[in-house]
Amino acid sequence: MTHSLPTRAFGGFLFDMDGTILSSIASAERSWTRWAEGHGLDVAAFLPTIHGVQSVETIRRLNLPGVDPVAEAHALTEAEMLDLDDVVPIGGAAEFLAALPADRWAIVTSAPKRLAEVRLRAAGLPLPSVFVTAEDAERSKPAPDGFLLGARKLGFAPKDCLAFEDAPAGIAAADAAGMTVMVIAETHRGVMDTRHAMVTDYRDLAIEWDGASLTLEHRI
Repeated sequence: MTHSLPTRAFGGFLFDMDGTILSSIASAERSWTRWAEGHGLDVAAFLPTIHGVQSVETIRRLNLPGVDPVAEAHALTEAEMLDLDDVVPIGGAAEFLAALPADRWAIVTSAPKRLAEVRLRAAGLPLPSVFVTAEDAERSKPAPDGFLLGARKLGFAPKDCLAFEDAPAGIAAADAAGMTVMVIAETHRGVMDTRHAMVTDYRDLAIEWDGASLTLEHRI
């Protein structure tokens, strides 16, 4: 599952977290299933809507009577932080991140910072020096705010950044930011129709670093 990789060099790489460098789907869906059942929702129809966006936005758009989206999202975050048994890295992600210069990559996630940190540690992945979380961006994905902030913190124009994403909302956000997009498909349950380069995971990817820029290559 590979579309041609981007051939140009980039100043920095920006990564979504859930579904892109780690998988917390089982954990998240257990917590959200309990929440949805408690509010009488159709769980099967509801679960596909939770990925790639902030919890508070997921709850807010339901317009449930008598529900405080901020309080409910906080309670869900607390529940998810206690459910980490099967949070695992995407294939090859640890090695791929370790090969990057520390000042050339960032994480841009819709998760709250506390939840993001515990999930990264549970998956055995490093905390980045540039970390954009739900608290940092004025608008959540699919708005480009998080990716634009991440690029600014890295010190690069958006057009000189490669964004790694898995979910439609995140892909739309990176597109809107003017970035090149690399889609990671390990957690996809079906075939995604996308114009962007796409690979299953990082095991077949390598990085060429010339001291000034990064180029993505197929691992030999």
